[in-house]
Formats: sequence, C-alpha cells, structure tokens
Amino acid sequence: VQLQASGGGLVQAGGSLRLSCAASGRTFNDYSVGWFRQAPGKEREFVGIISWSGRTTYYTDSVKGRFTISRGNAKNTVYLQMDSLKPEDTAVYYCAAGSESAFYYYSNPSPGGYVSWGQGTQVTVSS
Repeated sequence: VQLQASGGGLVQAGGSLRLSCAASGRTFNDYSVGWFRQAPGKEREFVGIISWSGRTTYYTDSVKGRFTISRGNAKNTVYLQMDSLKPEDTAVYYCAAGSESAFYYYSNPSPGGYVSWGQGTQVTVSS
C-alpha cells in the first residue's frame, strides 16, 4: 500500500488543521494506521493510531483531548484532526500503515514495524 499525507500548513496557536492520509494500491481495510511527527533535531514521535476497523484509537498523552484520528467512509483515507494547536506541535507529520493491531503499536510506539510510510507534511504553529 502506498500512502500520501497532505493537509499541513501554517496556523496560529489555538487553531486547527486536518491532515489526510490517502491509500493507493490497496485500501486501508487490513491495516492499523498511525501518525507520527518529527520536529527538527528530534526523533520521530508516536502521535496516535487507529485500528483497521476504525473502532479503536490510542493517543500519546501530549495530544489526548486535542487530536482525533478517524477513517473516511470509503476507508481509503485516514484523518488526523488537530485542534487547540500549540507551538510545540510544530513538526513534519507522517502516516504509516501496519499489519499488527492498534494496541500492539500503541504498546510499542517506536517507528519500527510498519509496512508503509507516507512522505510527510509540514505543520507549523505560530505563537
């Protein structure tokens, strides 16, 4: 499966953005889909993940209550809705598809174990 992330941009603190991760080649139906971010000089950080069914999501503590991951009706797109954005959310955001359960990836939040990655989209939050 090939992934394409989009929707990044420049937003003021307190604002919102919605990122999209579109699948091509095959659908997301059989995959958990995660979001990661990487700020300059920092390691790639787990943000959250959604199960293949769309019924289960997990988030890292720093984004709980502000970010929401969902699947599109056609299930070939996954969204990351980001609200109440903070300057520390500034990073390149990546989506990734994996064949393990969402709980597995939440329990193992490193970037390893995913079968495909999108190219990344820049999110910049100004203060």
